[in-house]
Amino acid sequence: MASERRWVVWVAAAGLVACRSEPEGTYRGPEAVVPPGSSVEKSGASPKSAPPASQDERMAWWREARFGMFIHWGLYAIPAGKWGDRTGHGEWIRETAHIPLEEYERFLPQFNPVLFDADAWARMAADAGMKYLVITSKHHDGFALYDSALSDWDVGATPFGRDILGELKAACDRHGVRFATYHSIMDWHHPDYLPRRGWETRSTDGADFERFREYLKAQVSEITRRYKPAVMWFDGEWESTWSHEYGVELFKLCRELDPWMLVNNRVDVHRGGMAGFSQSDEAVGDFGTPEQEIPATGMAGVDWETCMTMNDHWGFNAADTNWKSSRDCIRMLVDVASKGGNYLLNVGPRADGTFPPEAIERLAAIGAWMKKHASAIHGTSASPFEALEWGRVTFKREGDDTVLFLHVFERPKSGEIVLPGLGNDPLAAGFLAGPRQLLGVRRKGADLAVELPANLPDVDCTVVTLRVAGAPVVYRAPEITAEAGEFVTKLAVGLKSASNGLELRYTLDGSEPGPASTPWSGPLELETTTTLRVRGFHQGRGVTSAVERTFTRVTPRPAVDATGAQAGLRKQTYVGNWDALPDFATLEPRETGIASSVGPAPREEHVGVRYSGLLTVPTDELYVFALASDDGSRLWIDGELVVDNDGLHGTVEKRGTIALAAGAHALRVEWINKTGGAELSLRMSPVGKSPAPLPEGVFSHLP
Repeated sequence: MASERRWVVWVAAAGLVACRSEPEGTYRGPEAVVPPGSSVEKSGASPKSAPPASQDERMAWWREARFGMFIHWGLYAIPAGKWGDRTGHGEWIRETAHIPLEEYERFLPQFNPVLFDADAWARMAADAGMKYLVITSKHHDGFALYDSALSDWDVGATPFGRDILGELKAACDRHGVRFATYHSIMDWHHPDYLPRRGWETRSTDGADFERFREYLKAQVSEITRRYKPAVMWFDGEWESTWSHEYGVELFKLCRELDPWMLVNNRVDVHRGGMAGFSQSDEAVGDFGTPEQEIPATGMAGVDWETCMTMNDHWGFNAADTNWKSSRDCIRMLVDVASKGGNYLLNVGPRADGTFPPEAIERLAAIGAWMKKHASAIHGTSASPFEALEWGRVTFKREGDDTVLFLHVFERPKSGEIVLPGLGNDPLAAGFLAGPRQLLGVRRKGADLAVELPANLPDVDCTVVTLRVAGAPVVYRAPEITAEAGEFVTKLAVGLKSASNGLELRYTLDGSEPGPASTPWSGPLELETTTTLRVRGFHQGRGVTSAVERTFTRVTPRPAVDATGAQAGLRKQTYVGNWDALPDFATLEPRETGIASSVGPAPREEHVGVRYSGLLTVPTDELYVFALASDDGSRLWIDGELVVDNDGLHGTVEKRGTIALAAGAHALRVEWINKTGGAELSLRMSPVGKSPAPLPEGVFSHLP
């Protein structure tokens, strides 16, 4: 089939854009998604008649779920990780083994997974306690795991030919598992996708990334209308051709197609590497996506999902024997849930359509544990405690009470588990699954201790239930919050209580707060240098340590003489292969010009830019600067380093503050991009307000 050729007419929103001859694995225009009179018109896109009333309503099922299955499956299962003498490849094999497109296309007629059983897959997910399943509709190799009307580079062109996504969607519905799809933005097969792989000799003549974007949006529309996924899980957003603007457009399309469908943050460019969290308040996406790691702590108000492999590969690798133990998988699930996240555990099916036996074994073990302990995972909230040496905690409210699920990984030698600072009255303690016996509970100062028997009922993770009166109250010192420790005119200062039910009292002279000190009722506005000291009280008794912070009123840096200044910043562009910002002053620029703003970054690799000139601010104030970049960048004002965002990384935003008098100030911004995505933006605001793009006319330079 790879040798066949056909003429394909591409049609974009604006009309006819190209007519070209393509090899098999051809791509048809977006109009092919919904033929005239088709039953898959927009009117049937959403599974619900009315959109969600709020983001909380949209996210409710996902937050309840806590546990899902990830499936990476495609043509890469055929070589099973082996190419030549190397056996370490996975789903990236075309890139890591440098396989030419024509050679990789030979896998297409070999894809015939005759043992594929959608019902078995969905049943294993359900039996493991997984509430949703995400499968690769298309990975980076561009192969679609469904029969797309837009392309022949799909399962419809294989000997198998069956509707894998349709069968799996139906099976998931039968077993009470929500169906979702992973869809790669990056596409190593599509003739219009750019950039090419660095090792490829494939020509870019005639390639049009805008045309590829139309294809991408059309496939997303096709999948959403046909299979109604609960989540559209994007990936491959880090290359230089993708941008924040493109991500916003794709996110909005998903919302229009199905307002209930969740979209992860990889639709946008602002993900901070494998840590997975968006690094800009401009970013779109419903949840963060840490990859192969679990955050050290939960983050209040932030939805996130850790995706993780069972061994070292996402796609099937026959030589990979580095499997996580069932105990590891169970404890990772508990760890993630205790921090308020979801756990997306991956399976890479074999080329014949079956799960590896090692994966089946682990799913069964997790399922056996979940059969007894699912209530300690599904629908739970994050632990109210900081790190506990003996295990983790989740909880649920039940009426006026709270049930704390104490997940015991290791029995302490003392024979008791201590809950530091728990202020609630205990009502009862026992095992969630195991011997029906009450466990002793005693007060140890501000802490509560639960006594354990010598032998615990579950060697992987024993769950103790502790019912307490009221919402959880944990005595932890409050946090004093402010945009900065300095200010020029006024500064708003807030308090963040880490413990529900505590009364906070404070002083402004550094003295120890007592029961009669001023109760906290809202943010303070400081106008003079002040030492704020705060302590938490419960029922009139001081139960936390006091925290203190001094805020200093400062004199702003004076403005410089801008007589004769001309509009715009000097912009010098350099070429080089750097891992960190070089000393541009010692280098010869490739070109020099004038720029009206800082950014956008040039869409190229191995490049650096230096902006220099003047920034004019309107009033005496402490200003906050937000510098976002991919890769490294730095900002200097009046010779002082204000923001250091150097190094190789995805789009990350960092902030800094400086006190400036009204008028002009010397500004310098330096930026580099090694490979992949390229982003640079600078925002500013007075402290206490959200940084905004700098308006035209604030930049200038001296001749």
